[in-house]
Amino acid sequence: MEKSKIQISNFKSNPNVKNQNEQNYPPIELTELKNIDGKKIERIKTNIEEFDRVLGGGFVPGSLILLGGEPGIGKSTLALQLASIVPNTLYISGEESVEQIKLRAERLGTKSGTLKIGNATNVESIIATLSKNNSGPTRNLAIIDSIQTIFSDEVEGESGNINQVRACAVKLMEFAKTTGTTIVLVGQVTKDGNVAGPKTLEHLVDAVLYLEGDKFHLNRILRTAKNRFGSTDEVGVFSMEANGLREVKNPSEMFLANRGEAVPGTTVTCLIEGSRPILVEIQALITKTNFGYPQRRSYGFDLNRLQVLVGVLTKRAGLPLDTYDIFLNVVGGLEASEPAADLAVILALASALKNKTIPQNFVSFGEVGLGGEVRPVSQTEKRLNEIKKMGFEFAAIPFSKNTSKTAGLKIAPVKNVNELVEQILK
Repeated sequence: MEKSKIQISNFKSNPNVKNQNEQNYPPIELTELKNIDGKKIERIKTNIEEFDRVLGGGFVPGSLILLGGEPGIGKSTLALQLASIVPNTLYISGEESVEQIKLRAERLGTKSGTLKIGNATNVESIIATLSKNNSGPTRNLAIIDSIQTIFSDEVEGESGNINQVRACAVKLMEFAKTTGTTIVLVGQVTKDGNVAGPKTLEHLVDAVLYLEGDKFHLNRILRTAKNRFGSTDEVGVFSMEANGLREVKNPSEMFLANRGEAVPGTTVTCLIEGSRPILVEIQALITKTNFGYPQRRSYGFDLNRLQVLVGVLTKRAGLPLDTYDIFLNVVGGLEASEPAADLAVILALASALKNKTIPQNFVSFGEVGLGGEVRPVSQTEKRLNEIKKMGFEFAAIPFSKNTSKTAGLKIAPVKNVNELVEQILK
């Protein structure tokens, strides 16, 4: 049987199509990297050091920034404070009338001679307003509160759905890039923890800032999930007061301000958040379980990591934790996500089980391995200097050949977990 043959012809490009594309879509102008002027872009300072720290030094002209957070956490308060500080700012609200914004501004005590406010929900009208005001004094900043309330006439659906949110953000991004206006979009976090849907805006904007904290407490943490013009490691610490958000210059002092008397299960560790050290208190509570399976609960510390450290204490230090309920808390709402908190968690758990207190003037930090070994962490000198500055006298740190020394601070190098438990809680 003769095999069927497939006829293959050579493909030749049509030059007419190429010429037609060039007429409809002219090619963009390209510039060699070496010929681009490397002058530094001057950032817009907000004079709120904690906010500027998170952004990497202030607003970059022409950037689009998303400020997200749960309802009632203080997003609109922070946005209005920024609007009153940065000259020539436009504040467009789709949630409040101008009279309501005025009342909030009076409560916060904000004063600005160049701030203009408006109420609108149509993105085309908002862009037209921004364009009109760009013809006068330079508008450094525009704030849209919030992205879920605005809509575009060119897209079907109600305001707040994914298509509307995405389309409005794209239009505002194009305006920001072409005019050099910095635009801040305020966005609500949904029930599943996303801003305006499943990561709808994060890849569009230049920076994503999250305002976190418990709305029933005063502490607020500003984090970056994305930042094209700076680091994503920095955090800003604020306190919610009657007149708005107040920046906290010394976070360690704030997190340890209400520390009570020494009780079993409490200790202090030093974390590095961005470029600065912060002291926080770790609390552990251990009780005899009433059920067949012991409970494990953690707040501000990864639960899976807690399970690992409980296993290390049980196996390497011989502590019988398998029949106890364990509760762990990082005081102040800060997330202790770096491995340097391991050693303090180990100490807090052992202290709670043995019902022995750890001295008030004692701090510990270090990473704990599965073999019970205590491993060094980065920026030891910076941590020790912060510990000394806050008035502590003793520090347990990982052992190394070049053990760090700080004047006026007694340092205990630790090799393994068993050694630490025996020496501190003997």
